[in-house]
Amino acid sequence: MSSKENYRIELRTAIRQLSDRCLYAASKWAAEQLVGIEQDPAKFTPANTRFQRGSSSIRRRFRTNEITSTPAAGVSYVSTPVMEEDDIVDGDFYLLAKSYFDCREYRRAAHALRDQNGKKSVFLRCYALYLAGEKRKEEEMIELEGPLGKSDVVNGELVSLERELSTLRKNGTIDPFGLYLYGLVLKDKGSKSLARTVLVESVNNYPWNWSAWSELQSLCTTVDILTTLNLNNHWMKDFFLASAYQELRKHNESLAKYEYLQGNFAFSNYIQAQIAKAQYSLREFEQVEAIFEDLLRNDPYRVEDMDMYSNVLYAKECFSALSYLAHRVFITDKYRPESCCIIGNYYSLKGQHEKSVVYFRRALKLNRNYLSAWTLMGHEYVEMKNTPAAVEAYRHAVDINPCDYRAWYGLGQAYEMMSMPFYALHYFKKSVFLQQNDSRLWIAMAKCYETDQLHMIEEAIKCYQRAVNCNDREAIALHQLAKLYFELERSDEAAYYYKKDLERMEAEDREGPNMVETLLFLAQYYRDQKRFEEAEVYCTRLLDYTGPEKETAKSLLRGMRMEQSGGPSMDVEHFPP
Repeated sequence: MSSKENYRIELRTAIRQLSDRCLYAASKWAAEQLVGIEQDPAKFTPANTRFQRGSSSIRRRFRTNEITSTPAAGVSYVSTPVMEEDDIVDGDFYLLAKSYFDCREYRRAAHALRDQNGKKSVFLRCYALYLAGEKRKEEEMIELEGPLGKSDVVNGELVSLERELSTLRKNGTIDPFGLYLYGLVLKDKGSKSLARTVLVESVNNYPWNWSAWSELQSLCTTVDILTTLNLNNHWMKDFFLASAYQELRKHNESLAKYEYLQGNFAFSNYIQAQIAKAQYSLREFEQVEAIFEDLLRNDPYRVEDMDMYSNVLYAKECFSALSYLAHRVFITDKYRPESCCIIGNYYSLKGQHEKSVVYFRRALKLNRNYLSAWTLMGHEYVEMKNTPAAVEAYRHAVDINPCDYRAWYGLGQAYEMMSMPFYALHYFKKSVFLQQNDSRLWIAMAKCYETDQLHMIEEAIKCYQRAVNCNDREAIALHQLAKLYFELERSDEAAYYYKKDLERMEAEDREGPNMVETLLFLAQYYRDQKRFEEAEVYCTRLLDYTGPEKETAKSLLRGMRMEQSGGPSMDVEHFPP
């Protein structure tokens, strides 16, 4: 049996088991990967495609000795047995409780299972109690602090759930789903180390629960923590590592993992979206746009991850494409946080910042932990010159995810607007620590060093040099380096960077004041060096301009000709950058 066929068998079984336990997000993820597996053209005809529904194989039940994991591309994977169900899997009380659960009547669901002792029933009862506590917590947060305010409200069910699940784990009567819930409870209570241990146990015993992997990933805040996890070498581990690398800003490693997974999951929209995310972080916007266009063709009602696509369209100022995307998600599901963010970006690009803030706030009412909305709302407040509100929004973002370099950068910008460069520098340093390959962050930090309060020119130079090494796409750093070296009266270094900047402007066919300034400096520099031929080249180019620089170039040319002919030289005032 091929590895792909084994993956299909495992995923079909997992979809049923996850759905039975009301873990619908994990079930949906598994189903998307199932249809994402590359099909064998010899076996799959137009009448029997990967989109055909009602296949009896989905309903089959597999025993432990029927499942083996065959490695792909020569990688050895550990076989993971499919979990056996309880003897009574569809008892009447369980069906009643599941019906209540699906209607979001969580406490009724838990009450219906109060006397049931099967592992499946115990899990659903505890899970229903956990969600009932989460629902009440959200209600209290809105009642006490408002939809966007801070609150110390906690889930009131955590203590009793921790006690019960801990006892079940000690007695060895807990299943992998119970371990997942136990890890979730421990994480919410702040016991991160034990939560990691419990979640590792869960995924090692049942690797197909993507929700457990996601919770484990949220607890891996450093590469060191990630490498200490004792994970079985199942193929789901590759999905986990690819996602974890992305969160830890190891984007090239993440891309390599996803490209490897595409060997078997060639039709996976999820993998395509994750590749787009990694390339977005690497600022490869053209490739990202192409991937999302392809995703929308294949899945026209997709909403998840489309907010990132809207960020790309916003950065490229694609008004019509962003308008079309906003209209599309509005029709599909206007009460999704992603939809609200997309519409917010649309209004922001139109310059209607007040309307944009309304939609970002709406996104946060739907999901107060939606990181992108906090950060984008902060950007809007910066545009509106409302720096206190911007600072508050960015602080919410870093509270949710301290590794979000965009929020730290936003805080730096806000304090820079308030003329507080020491504070701004502190936050820029935090952002550049998290994202060391982004030239914009180094440039922002350099400008802080240049302010009158700090005036640390040497430090600013080091930051601009790092920006140049990080592929400064805005072409700011080279010119600023040249100006700073001129300020320090280090003409040779200034000439070097002016010349590099000129080469870049010529390659990109750019004109403007920077071009004039560069040509004037180089003309004067080479004249002072007695390299009259080179100076004349730059002076001649200045004659094409109509401003005062044209008269300066004429004076330089006259002076050089008189000096070359043996006459007295004419002093021409050096042009300040």
